[in-house]
Amino acid sequence: MTTPAHPADARVLGSVGLAILTCACFAAMDTISQFVVLAGVPVVVSAWGRYVFQSLLTTAVVLPLRGRRVLQTRHLPFQLLRGGLLVTGTLLFFTSLKYMQVGELTAIILLAPVIVTMAGPALFKEQVAPSRWALVLTAFAGTLIIIRPGGSGFSWVMLLPLAQAVVNAAFQMVTSKLARTEDPLTTHFYTGWIGAITLTLVLPYAWTGSPTPGNWLLIALMGIFGGVGHFVMVLAFRHVAASTLMPYMYSQIGFAVLFGWLVRGHVPDHWSLIGMAVIAACGVASAWLSVRESRRA
Repeated sequence: MTTPAHPADARVLGSVGLAILTCACFAAMDTISQFVVLAGVPVVVSAWGRYVFQSLLTTAVVLPLRGRRVLQTRHLPFQLLRGGLLVTGTLLFFTSLKYMQVGELTAIILLAPVIVTMAGPALFKEQVAPSRWALVLTAFAGTLIIIRPGGSGFSWVMLLPLAQAVVNAAFQMVTSKLARTEDPLTTHFYTGWIGAITLTLVLPYAWTGSPTPGNWLLIALMGIFGGVGHFVMVLAFRHVAASTLMPYMYSQIGFAVLFGWLVRGHVPDHWSLIGMAVIAACGVASAWLSVRESRRA
């Protein structure tokens, strides 16, 4: 007879599966986003549609679960800041999609945990081990391999994903603070609607013509994949520490490359693949160090 798996092990395996599903949803959303942006839909309009559809889906799921309690928050200013950071990152990402492929772009954006490590000593008075500084520098080298400053294919727009990585790092730090006191569904609810309302206010200045019905369908799919991805991510991190799941979050690079190949027939060159592998390896190693440190503690 076989011994049944320990419930804790089953939770870990389930959370890992949900984390990988999250990455697949986000990569699919990003791939569709590039298709919409390159079809000529303005960046603000694309982002607005994504946030509206995502927020409506989130509301339909969250309200039956939480009711009016979903509006209760102890840190409204930080909720507003988190929503504003995500809107800023989304606009930077959609603009970058005009000039870079999703796989390379995703790899650069996933530098955010590395940037958080760099910001730790200055913002949180944390001691950073030499091994972590080595990973930070190596990951940054991987980014340079992808964008290749000084090369014939380099232009200033390739700095946009680096700016988004910085914004994403700030987003993660605010998220970490809110996670200590807030219901994750409340945070997800506020973030979506803050983005939708903010972009609605600027939409009249960016509207240059209605997208085609096909593009509206794709924008709706962006919102659905985004909403499902964020909701599944909440479930993934419900029972398992973020440091345990973080290595699996780098599977988003692989999904982004796969979907880019399936949809657009794009295969990154060997230098870009090397850069992606370096960034992913540094991210996994950093997460492993976090797990080891937490066990010691």
